[in-house]
Amino acid sequence: MSLDLSAAKDLSQEKLEALIEMMFLAASADGAFSDTERAEFAKSVESLTAGGIAGKQLEDLLGRAKLALDASDRAERLGSVKRRLPEPEARKLALGLAIQVSAADGIIRTSEREMILETAETLEIDRDEAADLVKALAG
Repeated sequence: MSLDLSAAKDLSQEKLEALIEMMFLAASADGAFSDTERAEFAKSVESLTAGGIAGKQLEDLLGRAKLALDASDRAERLGSVKRRLPEPEARKLALGLAIQVSAADGIIRTSEREMILETAETLEIDRDEAADLVKALAG
């Protein structure tokens, strides 16, 4: 199963950037950003933005996300994503994208699983609903 990204077409630039930062946080949760994760990441961003964010703009956005994470911590960055995504549907999409990127290499490591649970809690998504998303997207 893959995520339905059609709802993302109407999102503002700020909300799209929050979703992209969420994927970055997921991709970097285990300390490695593998080629497989990077490919899934790029594919997801392309789908999310209908190709509107790519190349240098995407690299700049990733650079800002890395600087923000380096200057604070994961919990603070998740809080920032939550504030920029007030709608439950957008938050669920963010969690789904995080799961998809985490599962891209076929393995959800302990650090990635912890990040998924922390993300669900921060975004106020029920644990059972989050577990169902993991099963659907990573199974």
